[in-house]
Parts: sequence; C-alpha cells; structure tokens
Amino acid sequence: MLDYAALNALAAVVREGSFDRAARALNVTPSAVSQRVKLLEERIGGALLVRGTPCVATDLGLQLCRHIERVDMLEHELRDAMPALGTGRAAPAARVTVRVAVNADSLATWFMAAAAGFATQEAGALLDLSVDDQDHTAERLRSGAVLAAVTALAQPVPGCNSEALGTMRYVAAASPAFVARHFSKGVGARTLAVAPSLVFDRKDRLQARWVRRICHRSVETPRHWLPSAQGFVEGALAGMGWGMHPVSMVADALREGRLVELVPESTLPVPLYWQQARAAPALLDRLRAAVRAASRSGPHALA
Repeated sequence: MLDYAALNALAAVVREGSFDRAARALNVTPSAVSQRVKLLEERIGGALLVRGTPCVATDLGLQLCRHIERVDMLEHELRDAMPALGTGRAAPAARVTVRVAVNADSLATWFMAAAAGFATQEAGALLDLSVDDQDHTAERLRSGAVLAAVTALAQPVPGCNSEALGTMRYVAAASPAFVARHFSKGVGARTLAVAPSLVFDRKDRLQARWVRRICHRSVETPRHWLPSAQGFVEGALAGMGWGMHPVSMVADALREGRLVELVPESTLPVPLYWQQARAAPALLDRLRAAVRAASRSGPHALA
C-alpha cells in the first residue's frame, strides 16, 4: 500500500517548489517532509525529485503526483456527498488543486470566464494555471504536469480525450503611423524583412505562419520579444511593431482606427481543443463543461 502522507508531502514539494514551503503548506516541519519523501523513494526504489531551486519531479515523481491529485479529487467529491468523511487526512479546510495548461491569448480573453465560473461553483477546488504556447500545452499534458489543457493539437494525447472548442482568429495589425512608416510601398517580403514585429516568445510561430502565407516563403523579420498578451496590444498601439492579435482583443481598436490590418481579410485561424485525462474524476468534467460554455459565449467567444 502507498503511504498517502508521503505522497502528499511529495506533491506539496513539487507544487511549492521547496521543502520549506511544502512544510508550511502541510503544517509540519521541513525534516518531516524530507523524511516522508525519502521513505517513499526507498519504497518505490528510485528518485522522485530533482533537488534544486525549485525542486522538480522526476518521471516517477510525476506519475505519483498525478495519482495523488486524482485521489484528492475523488475524496473531494466524496466529502461533498458524505460530509462525515471530512476528517482525517483530508480535513474540511483542505482543497484540491486542479492543474491546467492554457495558452496566453485564451487566458487573456475567453478562458477567465470558465475559470471564474468553475472556482465560484467549486468552493473546495483551486486552479493552478500554467501558460504555454497552444502548440506546446499538450506536452505538459503528455508529461503528466497537468491533467487538462487548451491546445491546438486535435489528436488526443495518449490516455486523454480531445474536444473541439472552436477557432481563435488572429489578425496582423499595427498602428496607422507604423503602417505608413514601414508599409507605404505595400506588404511583402522586402518590407516585412525590415519592419519590426512583435513576438510573444521563442515558441510563438504565428507571425512566421502568417508571413509564409502572404509571401509564399519564409522571411526573417526583426523582432521585439513581448511575453504579455495585454502588453502585446499596447506595444502595437504605441507603434513598436506589427503583431498577430486575437481578433476579439483588438476589435474595438480596429473599428476605431487605432490599429489597422496589414493585409485586409487575411486572418489566421487557429483551432483550439480541450484535452483532459480520460479516466478523470467528475470534478474535471465540471471544469470541462465550464470551459466549453465560456468558449461559446461572451464577447471573446471562439468562432
């Protein structure tokens, strides 16, 4: 049998990043956390943590963290149905944490409605949202770092279900002054190779995909790295460069003329999917329902 006190200690170290913070979260001493993890490693016969700043789980450790997360979700549901069970290892004040990966543009637009709706309905649950490019969030699901993800990958990750959410449409836009300065002779390979672009991070390939569509070949563009969804829009409005923006985020700016499309009617569609562990507790299904509803309604609804 697994020692669930030890599993909770391991999960706390991975979640908090250190033995000291895990001890404070569990209301025990750091030496008690260390001893529990050590005993668990001896029981399993392998390293479960890479000690460092922060501490991170090994592949074995991730499997055990994923197991204890599911156990906590199941116990959360049992406590709702049977309040008398709210004693012992999982006290009434204990909360289950649901780890989800989501792309930055979804988080800045439609996803927060889903997160807020879920959080208000599930008082005993907390969300741990990690942000990554939509082409890479599935990797976190595959590794076991999260139990669900918003992703551009339609093919289900092994052990997961995949459900289409809709399409996020992106528009290449910049301020009128920027367009007048850099694209007075049109938008093409020559002008794009000189005009600064805005790129979210090293994983962001939207600009490159749009440029290839327009020019029918790759073009190296000067880049400002700007890893903030809101800052991305503000940078474009301020004339820093052109970038790929979710249409719903810049609709007002386009309508008011504060931003203009580089090439009219050249939006780039990015289909998004919700993937979650197939053998998931009902708590994840309720989160899925909230995600599905938010993606289909409101000013930032997916197409």
